[in-house]
Amino acid sequence: MTPIADLCDQYADKINVVMPIGFQSFGAKKAFGGAIATIKCFEDNSLVKQYLQQAGEQRVLVVDGGGSLRCALVGDNLATLAINNGWAGLVVYGCIRDSAVIDTLDVGIKALGTHPMKSIKKNQGETDIPVTFAGTLFTPGHFLYADADGIIVATEKLIDS
Repeated sequence: MTPIADLCDQYADKINVVMPIGFQSFGAKKAFGGAIATIKCFEDNSLVKQYLQQAGEQRVLVVDGGGSLRCALVGDNLATLAINNGWAGLVVYGCIRDSAVIDTLDVGIKALGTHPMKSIKKNQGETDIPVTFAGTLFTPGHFLYADADGIIVATEKLIDS
């Protein structure tokens, strides 16, 4: 995949850079990109699991977890689901768990950090809606690209990732 820094140079007028508010990289896949799918949930990952059970079609699942640091929204089982169902990667505005295992998997995840507690399961949240965090609007169908240098969002496809 083209490095994010190069995309910023080439498409500066077409992208938004996600504010670097402490997103960390997890998984063996360090660069990923694709069309955005969204979930908004708070300390409940039921919809995350439901979404990752669907065909990913090389999309990126953006999970607005409200920035909660009190539990994890993604663990190794959900990361494996993402791989098996063809998701390009995940961006989680919240925490993950099982990071040592996830780091061995062929998946790319950006998240705020780790937490050993699992989330609740009440099937609460919303899907396929625009979400905003880290100073950026994430709209379903727009495109997200991520690597070690950061995360960018564009209204149109910039490259084949």
